[in-house]
Amino acid sequence: MSLVIARSRIIKNDPSEESSTLKTSDIEKKAVISVTQSPVQVGADDTAVDSNRRSWFRRSKACDPNAIATQPSVYDDPELAEEYRPRPDWEGIHRFDPAARWTWAEENKIVKKLDTRIIVWACVMITALELDRSNIQQANADNFLTDLHLNRDDYNLGNTLYRLCYLLSEIPTQIICKKIGADRWLPIQMISWSIVAVCQFWLTNRESFLICRALIGIMSGGFTPAIILYLSYFYKHHELSIRLGYWYAASSLADILAGFLAFGILHLGGRAGQAGWRWLFLIEGLITLTLGFLSFILLPPSPTQTAHWARGKQGWFTVKEETILVNRIIREDPSKGSMHNRQPLTAKLLWMSFKDYDLWPLYIIGVMFLTPWTTVSQYFTLQMKDFGFSTFNTILLAIPYNVLNIVTRILITYAGEMFGSLAWMGVLAQIWCLPLIIYMNAVDLSQTNKWIVWTVLTLFQGFPNTHALQAGWVSRNSNSVRTRAIAAAMYNMAVQLSAIIASNIYQNGDAPRYVIGNRVLLGIVSANIVLYLATKGYYMLRNHQRDRKWNAMTEDQRVDYIATTQDEGNQRMDFRFAH
Repeated sequence: MSLVIARSRIIKNDPSEESSTLKTSDIEKKAVISVTQSPVQVGADDTAVDSNRRSWFRRSKACDPNAIATQPSVYDDPELAEEYRPRPDWEGIHRFDPAARWTWAEENKIVKKLDTRIIVWACVMITALELDRSNIQQANADNFLTDLHLNRDDYNLGNTLYRLCYLLSEIPTQIICKKIGADRWLPIQMISWSIVAVCQFWLTNRESFLICRALIGIMSGGFTPAIILYLSYFYKHHELSIRLGYWYAASSLADILAGFLAFGILHLGGRAGQAGWRWLFLIEGLITLTLGFLSFILLPPSPTQTAHWARGKQGWFTVKEETILVNRIIREDPSKGSMHNRQPLTAKLLWMSFKDYDLWPLYIIGVMFLTPWTTVSQYFTLQMKDFGFSTFNTILLAIPYNVLNIVTRILITYAGEMFGSLAWMGVLAQIWCLPLIIYMNAVDLSQTNKWIVWTVLTLFQGFPNTHALQAGWVSRNSNSVRTRAIAAAMYNMAVQLSAIIASNIYQNGDAPRYVIGNRVLLGIVSANIVLYLATKGYYMLRNHQRDRKWNAMTEDQRVDYIATTQDEGNQRMDFRFAH
């Protein structure tokens, strides 16, 4: 991604002036400002304008921890700084200081503190969501459908209702989130869906099952984009991609935890005359309800608003640390100062975000890329039961593919940053699935050794999921808080639409081999490979078009454009799309 930034060129009249330990005042006095177009090479944990400072996987020498970490930005140019100044009511404005300088040692220390305070709890929160929305799969292993007199088409309908309600609530909940703040809305969501999850203990028939699935969808809709927006307040773009990789991996870790919990809880079957799956819904719902209440006191609104009776009266950070947190974020992306964290989205802003056609290729990918995986995932426990595995063996056999999924998900997220290619990682993930889905079409699994079937399905389920990379991709290509908030919701809506499609590919009449369903999945995997390549080509074309216009302008015209343009977000001529 290329950005037009104000470069500071140090005049080297004296050799002593070349030291990386120059004082702030020295840098400012000897800076000659020019506007240039330069490719910004990025790593997972830095905006590596300085090629000497790169992440471990970019195969470079270790940097000097005492070197200046402050990256060049528009704020180094007095003529441009005022144009990009954050709004006066932005939550970090009192720590905004274009002259601030800090070292890599200081920045890395703060990022580690963010990881332990913010990311760890964010992973706990996604674990709570995954427990309550996916424990129905463990319930299936305990004759859940039989006890409620449901068939597999009813199960499909329940999953469809859940996803549809989740999808429809994405935008409304995102509006509420921006109005009252993610730090307040996320705990409210957790408590709401947990209450419904607990109520599943008293399910009696098809109607109560469908109502609860719909309510959980409504209450949890918008949770993922709200988390992504919240994390963007604390992290740079490329830090966010890696953290999202771990965050999404936590959902697979939750499935592993759910397997062990289910193995124990389902043994309660018969206590008080209740089936094991009822105890499963009750106990896991109470666990997530407790986590929801804890989230109220553990989530700060922003890096400069961490002071709280439960987090410490002085907050988590010193004044210097808050200054570093605010300025490292705003220097990388000035658009983050365009809205404060309690500012509502208007109908006009929503419409502007919706009609941003440059993000639609990513939404289309969101509809398509997970469909094959979701289809097989929802039926994994049912298929294991079909092939003769016992209830408790079925629960345990789901654990290996979740472990594999965690490993491959994190590896492909790092690979995307290491090789600087997002679209190619998506192609690679689909190529992983291709031979396995071909095998599922060519062989009659109902006549195959059950351990071979388990191996094939486990490898398929363990594919390198690019969800984290693509969520970061959407955030990166939004280039404004307004667009980022809605784009994250729209991308997640696309993913939920994918799940709705996936919930209706395997049909009761097609069991147990699912001949028609597997043919559909093969077609989708093949189409996905073409879709990723087409998306990469589209963004390369858009960047080339902007390069031609930008390079035809004089330097004075570029400065004037930056100062006077009405273009916003990714429509700015000085913005380049990541691909």
